[in-house]
Amino acid sequence: MLANLFLHYAFDKWLTREFPTVEFERYADDAVVHCATETQARQVLDAIARRMAQVGLELHPDKTRIVYCKQDGRPGSHEHERFNFLGYTFRPRLAKNRFGRFFVGFLPAISDDAAKAKRQEIRNWKLHRRSDKTLKDLAREVNPIVQGWINYYGRFYKSMLAPLLRRIDEYLVRWAMRKYKRLRRRRTRAWGWLASVAGREPNLFAHWRMGVRPTGWAVGAG
Repeated sequence: MLANLFLHYAFDKWLTREFPTVEFERYADDAVVHCATETQARQVLDAIARRMAQVGLELHPDKTRIVYCKQDGRPGSHEHERFNFLGYTFRPRLAKNRFGRFFVGFLPAISDDAAKAKRQEIRNWKLHRRSDKTLKDLAREVNPIVQGWINYYGRFYKSMLAPLLRRIDEYLVRWAMRKYKRLRRRRTRAWGWLASVAGREPNLFAHWRMGVRPTGWAVGAG
């Protein structure tokens, strides 16, 4: 809290005073500053570096960079055309406007690092080993966590979240193969069984409610 309060005056108030037309976002010690041109970006970056030195801080040499927000209408290019912020990766992505036309926008989606961390969390649940539980028991345990992911990472470019959420079904299939004798060593049949459950109870799991449901096709889980 003290660090955040310090940066409020050392960075936020200072930047607002020195560059009143420049917008920015900051969370803890991570910040994104929006500039209209590369020249302005370099001026602001140099000024921020000097300001940090004045208050006994320095910019991270690897994480601090000027990024070109490339999208339709911006044909140029730059060494850096993406950045990560708060678990999202911002980069050029294909999107569809309200008229149904496709365009390239500079848009956020769950970052690779965030997705990797969530995949590890799913592995740590060890759902496939919990054959003493019912499917509803598992849903009650994981739904609050998964719904939190959906609420946060699903706000932008939701389709990039789907591969992560499908990992849950891969472990549920393995769970079913351990729990039910008729499904042991029958992965394809287990996928069909899980797909039929999702068809009957589409609201059982949070990611099923989102529309990410098993189809009956077999895929492997690590």
